Amino acid sequence: MKTLTLLAVDDDDLILQTLRIGLPQHWRLAAFNNIASVPPNGEYSAAMVDMHLSGNTSRAEGLEVIRTLKERMPYLEIIAMSGDLDRDLMEKCIRAGASRYVAKPLNMDEVLLILDKIEALLLMQVASFHHPDKKAVWIGNSLQSQEVKRQVAFLRGEPGPILLEGESGTGKEVVAQLIHEQESGRPFIAVNVAAIPENLFESELFGHVRGAFTGADQNKIGLAEAAHGGDLFLDEIEGLSLPLQVKLLRFLESGEVRRVGSKDVIRSTTRVIVASNRNLEKMVEEKKFREDLLWRLSSKKIVMPPLRDRKDDIVDLATWFLSLERYHKKELTSEAIEAMKQYNWPGNVRELRRVCEQLALISPLPVIRREDVLRIIQPRFEADSGVTLDFSMGLDKMIQNFEQAAIAQALKKFGDIEEVSRQLGISRSSLYKRIKDFNIDWKSNS
Repeated sequence: MKTLTLLAVDDDDLILQTLRIGLPQHWRLAAFNNIASVPPNGEYSAAMVDMHLSGNTSRAEGLEVIRTLKERMPYLEIIAMSGDLDRDLMEKCIRAGASRYVAKPLNMDEVLLILDKIEALLLMQVASFHHPDKKAVWIGNSLQSQEVKRQVAFLRGEPGPILLEGESGTGKEVVAQLIHEQESGRPFIAVNVAAIPENLFESELFGHVRGAFTGADQNKIGLAEAAHGGDLFLDEIEGLSLPLQVKLLRFLESGEVRRVGSKDVIRSTTRVIVASNRNLEKMVEEKKFREDLLWRLSSKKIVMPPLRDRKDDIVDLATWFLSLERYHKKELTSEAIEAMKQYNWPGNVRELRRVCEQLALISPLPVIRREDVLRIIQPRFEADSGVTLDFSMGLDKMIQNFEQAAIAQALKKFGDIEEVSRQLGISRSSLYKRIKDFNIDWKSNS
């Protein structure tokens, strides 16, 4: 196993000795009393920084240490530590760049658990696109992608259930597999809830005994039992009926499996990962999803970012998808990439993959040009936005027309200035100015 380095900045020799003795064998400690002693070109896997390096509790010199380390190594995971549990100080540490805050005296079990999750994050960050041991990889290094990787890594070793929520095509099954692959030698069973007829779901999930119903001519093990010791991934959980939600909740609470037609109870230690492309809280309000089940599912939750919010990943994703094309390998020009970034990708990563497959097939040159991209996505853009692209009017006018149409549609959809400004990511004053400039009758829209 690769040796990892923990940087510790603390003036307390007892703390440093505790870390030196308690670290796993594949971790080594690089200990310093102040930031000036830390080599500027050092490579570290994680850092622990004391807040009061001079011993004066009224001064938090550690905050500046955290900021300095973040400037040098933006992706370094930093753990702040102090015997001072002042709420304001904790908040300042997080804003400065720390990801965790631990109390002194150190609990080494807590420290080891944190390091284990940081190790999982490091493994995920350095995973190659062609990693031979990985069935799933997360492509992209945008801030949103970094956050997804962090949340996945911190779920390593955690019992379920886990909820993945996001639009269709955002990569929920990939994340489920990544969560699973952090612990080797465990079964992984994935099933789409919407694909199973309601009258067969209980039998599929819990199994049945011979004679339980017409056609049950032999005993059958259920998915929950088959996934014992591993993970059961239930996709499109929003499609589960209310009566079946009760049965799923009972299993999550008790871990007990009773095959249809049997009186015997079997215990199954299965972590359940569920995914939904709908907002389950709104479904609860609409009486279409049980509130108690949502409470049970959402204690560990990852909200998947849509592709339009992580456009910095488009180059990596498109390059990856094009590399999968065995006989039609093509390269993207910078103009093609820019055209992709201007599109909103309502189908998210799944849509991008299909577009790349088409581009690899239809592009006449070894490189993919802007016109090749527009040939595929321009009809989708026009259908999605309601704006016809007339290139003769020039780019500025085209952008202005699209902006006007986007604001008008957002006002019609949400009907509230506050919500529209939040959705579009602009201030209320900027939104009001655009409404006035474009002469949009937003009150009639709402």
